[in-house]
Amino acid sequence: MDIARHLALIDELCFRPFPAEHGPLDGGTAGPGYFTAVLESSHGLGGGDPARRAATVEQYEKERDALYERLARRWGETDPWNLQTVLLRTEREEIPEPWAGLSARADTACLWEARGTGRWIAVAVAGRDETDEVRLLAVLTREAPP
Repeated sequence: MDIARHLALIDELCFRPFPAEHGPLDGGTAGPGYFTAVLESSHGLGGGDPARRAATVEQYEKERDALYERLARRWGETDPWNLQTVLLRTEREEIPEPWAGLSARADTACLWEARGTGRWIAVAVAGRDETDEVRLLAVLTREAPP
């Protein structure tokens, strides 16, 4: 767990210009108006041992919670944001990126509007797809959550 490194990346992405085109971002993705940064990623858990996967999800949830504590000091305490309802909405309405993609990968997120940056920040554990790796994600976007 390297909370200081994760916070430094989030701070950097709060002010980095968004790209004009979709493309990679140091293990994540970026596009017009958003960054999805992979803070941590499992290796070999996609479709693998369920017990190891559950332990990794638990570890990443602890890291997410540690990030929450530090970011809540800056931007205030927030309730967990239920991404399952966003996922259900994608079936009947157009949900913009990065929110549609995040809702397909994670169940809940910690969410803030970062004062003075014009950006929204979400931190989530992406573990919904059992055939994929487990990831701790930070999403930064100028698009307000749906």
